Amino acid sequence: MTLFDMKGKVAVITGSTRGIGRAIAERMAEHGAKVVISSRKADVCEQVASEINDRFGKGTAVAIAANISSKENLQNLVDESNRAFGKIDVLVCNAASNPYYGPLGGISDDQFRKILDNNIVANNWLISMVVPQMIERKDGSIIIVSSIGGLKGSTILGAYAISKAADMQLARNLACEYGKHNIRVNCIAPGLIKTDFAKALWDNPENLKASTSRSPLQRIGIPDEIAGCAVLMGSKAGDFMTGQTVVIDGGATVS
Repeated sequence: MTLFDMKGKVAVITGSTRGIGRAIAERMAEHGAKVVISSRKADVCEQVASEINDRFGKGTAVAIAANISSKENLQNLVDESNRAFGKIDVLVCNAASNPYYGPLGGISDDQFRKILDNNIVANNWLISMVVPQMIERKDGSIIIVSSIGGLKGSTILGAYAISKAADMQLARNLACEYGKHNIRVNCIAPGLIKTDFAKALWDNPENLKASTSRSPLQRIGIPDEIAGCAVLMGSKAGDFMTGQTVVIDGGATVS
């Protein structure tokens, strides 16, 4: 068994039909984990699960659709994951919302609430649903995909940045609450990654050049460059890490 071996582990990853979530699911499957593919659309979940099963073996992945804004959907995700694989060892809270770009003075109440509800409250719901079985087994890893937006101010991503800063504090709080049960809770804070979710930030060549020219690696990241950190956190390699936020941003926050 290597430090990064995930054989025998079951990982539930929200927002895992594309982008960072899919990359995490694929890499965890590659390292031996059983994975639950989840997003809002059942047909897309089924397609991604099928492709993972084709690559890594039948029974590696199952598809369970869920809308993170629905507490009932999230409970069904947990129940069906347990039914499919018998347990949940690793939970990756990756799904998030950002329906608004612009100054906070212009955001509607509904938009603000949606960002906070989906990016913070829903994570706490899902974690609370999964953690009892982890407490019973005295083992578990919870990973929240945050953002470097939570580490600095922004004139166009204010509400999203607030939610991502709150995710970092959620991880710290829960690490303190659940550490005595050998449950680790950590965040990954990606920088600018080439995903559909972040397309508004990189689709314009001038914006992309302005953003990447200020970072040491001088380029945008790709989803697979986030996945390795999730494997670390979900495997034996991360057994003594908890309450931390690992920044993966090409150096953008240090320059």
